[in-house]
Amino acid sequence: MPLLNTLATPYAEALLQVTNARNESEDVAAQCKELIALWDSSESLRDAMTSPVLEPMAKKKALEQLLSQQIQPSLLNLLKVLADRYRLTAFDAVLGRYLELYRESRKISLAHVRSAQALTDTQKASLTAKIESMVGSGSVEIDLTIDPSLIGGFVINVGSQVIDASLSGQVRRLGLSLAKAS
Repeated sequence: MPLLNTLATPYAEALLQVTNARNESEDVAAQCKELIALWDSSESLRDAMTSPVLEPMAKKKALEQLLSQQIQPSLLNLLKVLADRYRLTAFDAVLGRYLELYRESRKISLAHVRSAQALTDTQKASLTAKIESMVGSGSVEIDLTIDPSLIGGFVINVGSQVIDASLSGQVRRLGLSLAKAS
């Protein structure tokens, strides 16, 4: 991954400079999240954009037709540059690195939350407030996934901190305690 980050960082930094200058960083960050989700879910898009058979001009035309109405011109221009330089294989790495740099510049911590069931808006707001108080400074962005294997509760990862408030975690810890006692 460090090699991919080395490749992605200059593109992401350039995009962040442009979007900061145009005061559109927040919009582009939201669009990057949507594009990463689209990239992850659409095998046909990934195959077409990373195909060695398609010429960069065809990829740029497809990107223009697919995305010109949905994303900022600065983001579309970055994708065209990646196509010109045969770097669309790093599509998600560049956008992911942009999001990391964006969060760092805005002092936003990313919390990965795995929950046994979907959370209501009130629960999300309460959880966000608790994580913000735990982190101390800045705001928190929650990346929520549903994981039924937790049985109940949730697991939070923020940086190097892990809070396991899941039922499966409690059962595991109880099993370890019983194993030590016997």
